[in-house]
Amino acid sequence: MLRPLFLFVLFACLTPMTTDAQTAGAPRGPRPGAADPIRYTLRFPDAARHYVDVEASYPAAGQTRLELMMAVWTPGSYLVREYARHVEGVEVVQPSGGAAPVKTRKNRWAIDTGGAPRVTVRYRVYGREMSVRTNWVEARFALLQGAATFLTLVDGLQRPHHVSLDLPQGWARAMSGLPEGSGTPSTFVAADFDTLVDSPIVAGDLKVYEFTRSGTPHYLVNVNEGGTWDGARAIGDVERIVAEHERMWGGLPYDKYVFINMITEAGGGLEHKNSTVLMTSRWAMGTRPSYLAWLNLVSHEFFHVWNVKRLRPAALGPFDYENETYSPSLWMSEGFTSYYGDLLVRRAGIASDAEYFGNLSGDIRALETTPGRLVQPVTQSSYDAWIKQYRPDENSPNTTISYYTKGLVIAVLLDARIRLATGNQKSLDDVMRLAYERYSGVRGFTEAQFRAVVTEVGGAELTDVLARALDTTQPLDYQPLLDAYGLQFAPADSLATRGWLGITTRVDAGRLLVNQVRRDTPAAAAGLNVDDEIIAIGDYRVRADQWERRLEQYPPTTAATLLVARRDQLMKIEVTFGQEPGNAWRLTPRVAPTAAQTATRAAWLGGTP
Repeated sequence: MLRPLFLFVLFACLTPMTTDAQTAGAPRGPRPGAADPIRYTLRFPDAARHYVDVEASYPAAGQTRLELMMAVWTPGSYLVREYARHVEGVEVVQPSGGAAPVKTRKNRWAIDTGGAPRVTVRYRVYGREMSVRTNWVEARFALLQGAATFLTLVDGLQRPHHVSLDLPQGWARAMSGLPEGSGTPSTFVAADFDTLVDSPIVAGDLKVYEFTRSGTPHYLVNVNEGGTWDGARAIGDVERIVAEHERMWGGLPYDKYVFINMITEAGGGLEHKNSTVLMTSRWAMGTRPSYLAWLNLVSHEFFHVWNVKRLRPAALGPFDYENETYSPSLWMSEGFTSYYGDLLVRRAGIASDAEYFGNLSGDIRALETTPGRLVQPVTQSSYDAWIKQYRPDENSPNTTISYYTKGLVIAVLLDARIRLATGNQKSLDDVMRLAYERYSGVRGFTEAQFRAVVTEVGGAELTDVLARALDTTQPLDYQPLLDAYGLQFAPADSLATRGWLGITTRVDAGRLLVNQVRRDTPAAAAGLNVDDEIIAIGDYRVRADQWERRLEQYPPTTAATLLVARRDQLMKIEVTFGQEPGNAWRLTPRVAPTAAQTATRAAWLGGTP
């Protein structure tokens, strides 16, 4: 799923280094006629207006009535998204003359079969939301998510699902993590509905780059590449990342892997069992920071091959595609993945120590400057993902904490504590491998089981450390991180010359509006509200493009009067400018670390035993 810094959605399951035959969740029981597939044909006669036409053939097996279902959410993205709202024109075409489908729930349709052995249904799906969890269809290409596209049988999730794409002229090919059907181009075979949902399909004029690792093919599929992306350079760096992940885990648990890279001026990534969808800007390779951010995203989503897609919380399987599925453990599933995503790019030799420390410092600062860290434990943040993580509002930073961010910081602190406790003989790497060995695949882990693995590797004293970090809002202790690796937090930056209120602003039609008011800040104390329009400070107007410069005229402790408009009513608000908190979380190496600290840091950043 998605880390907030890069709009990771992060958000999404096999024994160690096994095959793709197992699904992401626990297996569903076999049903009669499971070998008789559901067949879909996708056509794009109206792609320019963002439609895909679907023809679906369902086995009836003598039943007089079938019930079709569309998923309301997709694994890895914890929000009910109501995909059925984009479906229209559902009709039965075989047997001819049959009764029209009847809507029985928001995402279900009932069909009378008339005794036919198979029933063919047509419908259209509108797709124009550029995200990693939704459909996008246009004249040049299409990205299709299984949950957002396919109506399946309510009692047929274990059946094979076959998909054939009838591509428009100029669309060269289709790609997916699904196995390809034999003999027919652009045809794919899913063993069951879980696999279909977990395997996005992209079609169009695709630029495909390939490498083989340990006999396994890997593909980088660039969509909308244009002339701004260097595919050859990107595939070389992706291969180095894959090699580093393989080295850590000890193998590759799939038959092929597809990186679908949508170069569409959007952001985010979503993991799948043997593929991922990434979104980025056509200019991302133009600067070192933006390209490194893309590589960190690649690494994050690829780490999910093991962590989430195979090593998963027990609560996440089997998937209930019509209802929320709750887990308190996303701090590990997403937070630990965020930690290793960046770390393995460093271990692959792509990022420097300074670049890695810069990103890690930013994560720590993001946590420590979010007021919600003192309100919401990270396990509660995980459980509430369905109602809070993907529905943020202006008050969210005051009341919530991201399980991505806090989970990442907990991971780096646990790693340091384990290395200290074991004399650098064990690390969080060992925790992840042991958990994978015991709980990957159909079993899943409970919250208690994963915590037990941590204490088994790192020592019983971590029991209380975990409880404080995960179940309470007590401050985290950073000293083990500094002591293990010979690091220090650099002195805080001095911001004494500039006033600060603790708000963020936005410009709307030339108006300067308050976008957010942080808790325990001068703005909150003065009574500023979100959506207040700031018109003047004292007797002088503030134009929207001058706000930051004007703050320089009001140093900390200065009192002033703001003229604001609140729902068109003018009012004066007395404020006293404060001093913006300096960045006290910049990690830097100590001048003279001990030999043990130097060795531990080298093992941490280099991934050596």
